[in-house]
Amino acid sequence: MQLKNTYSAREVAALTGLSARQLQWWDARRLFAPAFAPRRTAAGGFTERRYTPVDLLELIVLADLRRQGLSVARIRLLLDTLRDKFRIRLFEAIGGAGAITLFTDGKEVFARTSTGEFINILRAPDQPMLVVGDLPMLRELTARTRTSKRKRKTGRRPTRAAKADAD
Repeated sequence: MQLKNTYSAREVAALTGLSARQLQWWDARRLFAPAFAPRRTAAGGFTERRYTPVDLLELIVLADLRRQGLSVARIRLLLDTLRDKFRIRLFEAIGGAGAITLFTDGKEVFARTSTGEFINILRAPDQPMLVVGDLPMLRELTARTRTSKRKRKTGRRPTRAAKADAD
């Protein structure tokens, strides 16, 4: 994937697996706004929504959480908690480079602080958890783009018309 200055909603949809309609709905509900919102043109149409590379990485993580079954309300709670309690964006909590690192078990989202404390972001963001032993079922949240699914070969032979077109 080549990084660009901005990405259209179509490009974001292709890279994240979210639909353009979902992105539009998230923008309208103020869950996740694009860096450059659509605006009316002189011709009466609208410009495209444009997203920055940081927006794209955050949307990749949010799409992954959504596919795991996290509701939109819980995603909103996650983003609000990161912004209000920790004063960071989601981007700063993925990849292990920030003050906190996010993990998930598929149902909940946890944060590990730089001091080693674990916090359940969605249930009790003000209370550290007592963690004993390893946490093998948790995986770190990362931004991985979706690979496009290849069409399966059906094993059928081409029709006469397809052979004629190929010649």
